[in-house]
Amino acid sequence: MFNGSAISVTMLDGGIAELNFDLQGESVNKFNTQTVLELSQALELLGKNDDVKGLLVTSAKPVFIVGADITEFIPMFGGETDSDIGSHLSKNNDNFSALESFDFPTCVAINGYAMGGGLELCLACDFRVMSNAAKVGLPETKLGLIPGWGGTVRLPRIAGADTAIDWIASGKEQKADAALKAGVVDGVVAPEDLRDAALSVLQDAIDGKFDYEARRDQKDEPLKLNDTESMMVFETSKAFVKGKAGPHYPAPVKAIEVMQHAARKYGDDALAIEQDAFAECIATPVAESLVGIFLADQYISKKAKKWAKNADKKVERAAVLGAGIMGGGIAYQSAFKGTPIRMKDINQAGLDLGMSEANKLLSKAVHRKRMTVEKMGETLARIDPTLSYDNFDNIDVVVEAVVENPKVKHAVLSELEDKVTDDTIIASNTSTISIDLLAQALKRPENFCGMHFFNPVHRMPLVEVIRGEKTSDTAIARTVAYALAMGKKPIVVNDCPGFLVNRVLFPYFAGFMDLLRDGADFQQVDKVMERFGWPMGPAYLMDVVGMDTGHHGQEVMAQGFPDRMQGTYKTAGDVMYEADRLGQKNGVGFYKYETDKRGKPKKVVDEAAYEILAPHTAERKEFEPEEIIARMMVPMATELARCLEEGIVASAAEADMALVYGVGFPPFRGGIFRWIDQTGIQAFVAMSDQVKDLGPLYDATPTQRKMAADGATYYTL
Repeated sequence: MFNGSAISVTMLDGGIAELNFDLQGESVNKFNTQTVLELSQALELLGKNDDVKGLLVTSAKPVFIVGADITEFIPMFGGETDSDIGSHLSKNNDNFSALESFDFPTCVAINGYAMGGGLELCLACDFRVMSNAAKVGLPETKLGLIPGWGGTVRLPRIAGADTAIDWIASGKEQKADAALKAGVVDGVVAPEDLRDAALSVLQDAIDGKFDYEARRDQKDEPLKLNDTESMMVFETSKAFVKGKAGPHYPAPVKAIEVMQHAARKYGDDALAIEQDAFAECIATPVAESLVGIFLADQYISKKAKKWAKNADKKVERAAVLGAGIMGGGIAYQSAFKGTPIRMKDINQAGLDLGMSEANKLLSKAVHRKRMTVEKMGETLARIDPTLSYDNFDNIDVVVEAVVENPKVKHAVLSELEDKVTDDTIIASNTSTISIDLLAQALKRPENFCGMHFFNPVHRMPLVEVIRGEKTSDTAIARTVAYALAMGKKPIVVNDCPGFLVNRVLFPYFAGFMDLLRDGADFQQVDKVMERFGWPMGPAYLMDVVGMDTGHHGQEVMAQGFPDRMQGTYKTAGDVMYEADRLGQKNGVGFYKYETDKRGKPKKVVDEAAYEILAPHTAERKEFEPEEIIARMMVPMATELARCLEEGIVASAAEADMALVYGVGFPPFRGGIFRWIDQTGIQAFVAMSDQVKDLGPLYDATPTQRKMAADGATYYTL
């Protein structure tokens, strides 16, 4: 009946038509303009064909439909709605309404993922049969949006308001058993039985055994809640979700408000409320930022997969030198994701600490029922603690994670190179020391690179893979492949002191030190930066990192960039370090740390910190939040700009994602370069001009000043 580049319609036996999604040239099905247009044409033909008695909806790909083509939303950001895109969005609402109003029943066979618009299409069908390997969900709130094709209208009427609120506000994927329990699907079967089961359900509906018209009435009518029930459900949920999402992520609460306002409406009027609210969401900077994060994540993932595809071999066996917390974390992550790893240390106490770290993480997973005891045992068995280099001649990648000291690392790396094969890749987990400097100890520097994990290893997604001057593509490719196998987000950067993340983090800390020197209260700075969106303020962050770690890193950065990172006074960080107030690791830093009921460190105010700092700072005073933000963010942003201009990082997207995944830069701001674009490059340069007299770290780069003159942006549509 119809054969397009995204959709085909074929007549089967018994008057059943099959509408099949198979978007050509793509690995997955998605609702782009072409798919929406062809769906409209196909549905029009089906509506005119008197021989059709029932419609089966299927996918020819391993997944059903992953949702809308997010790239097509970009022209709508900021409220500058493109009429073509707006009509495209509106057209799919018409499509789903048409699908819902045929004179015959419809049934969808859900294989793989049916996310966002994919699930909304399923909700518009009369019956839904799902593979037990499939997942469904409405993840739009994670992008700062709400469902736009009927999700907030149909889901509460099918599954109830409580389920709809939970699914939509959380944006979580749902497995088949959860979808069946919630009544979102009518049956769950094995993948090989899916098509036959869906056809059987459809035939029963054709034969009158299932009342498909009653199901349509249920989706069209108002929610069956009285005023009191409605108020209790929605108002309670709004309060809870608002507290959980926080002030910077309005979409989850907006979705609940839409469901509440539409609860007393019939189908078309309810859908109109949703469409208006979707348009409001997409005009917000938060949506632009979160969609930007989504697209940037896809970009860095594609680059990493391309590197991995070109790897000369799969990493079958790995090793880590240096146990302890970091080494144990690396060993745990490798073993947990399936790559056996040998963990070497020079003393048994180190190995015990490393194994204890891995055991602690696995025990938590078992306690939370995310892992069985058997799985825990299998994971631990993949970690081989050793005091010797025995069997290091069959290792594909070795991660060096010994103490952050160039002399120690030189000695260890030189010794290691003689114990491994000529093609073993050696990667250093150094956080600041130049890879080229470390490579001087090696006879095969082409097999050496950086592999910088962030602490805690099991939680932080980023791994910086650092290319030295002599590092080969083979070394980079195999290391990236290993990082991916560990479930990490690898970003390849070029060598310099601090690499990318720490190079820009220390100017941020420098801004903090200057504020304290000039009389700022570190608690006020923490509160302002947390309101800006950081997961913790700079004082708290320094306590978590450790004052000794920060002190060493600052020395490395000062040597690497003496023109702007060489200290000229004793900073608050120096004072804390000299007073042995190292932060969480010894219980006192800017704050004092006590153990809470769950055994985790809890920060409390410690007046002793103020007393220690007083002789080295100006009289305490309050700063305007805008000045604090400028003095904290300008040094970080200008240093990141230098990294991009110098080619340390290849793109604005990779730079932004490194800061989001490595140090928790607030996702709702989209990354530093996206934040500059939304602030306006001219406004950012003006912000820099207000503080540039504080030193070279605060001065916008010449390139940024030229961008301001030209009206340029870091991101282009």
